[in-house]
Amino acid sequence: MLTFIPFLLATILTAFSGSRFRPGAWYMELAKPSWNPPAWLFGPVWTLLYLGIAVAGWLVWRAGRSAATVALSVWVAQLILNGLWSWLFFGLHRPSLAWIDIMALLASIVAFIVVARPISAGAAWLFVPYALWVGFATVLNATIVRLNPGVR
Repeated sequence: MLTFIPFLLATILTAFSGSRFRPGAWYMELAKPSWNPPAWLFGPVWTLLYLGIAVAGWLVWRAGRSAATVALSVWVAQLILNGLWSWLFFGLHRPSLAWIDIMALLASIVAFIVVARPISAGAAWLFVPYALWVGFATVLNATIVRLNPGVR
């Protein structure tokens, strides 16, 4: 179980770095679609997703196969892209750049599912809700960009 700690710490660090950039007044002024989720939903959803992300990385590492190197590299890449999104969107106020980042994040999540599946089906399945949520967030991000042409 001690080997799980680095994966949990990596996801906690990603969550912490992303939490440094809050929506704030700038975000509240943006036009958003009617289907924009309520703010209270994001914390619980991301807590569960981050736990799944940590467990998935650990399951792949624990399998110890040579193919795990590729899967773990993709796992690290998605964490970096995940943490970068909040900085781009809320920190820099650049939803267009954040949209590019989130598309790369979604691609890396799908890539992890594909490369992790032969190593650990459980790890791959843990990333499915993450892919669905980030897919939704990608559409939301694109819609916010479209609804706010003066903000790029």
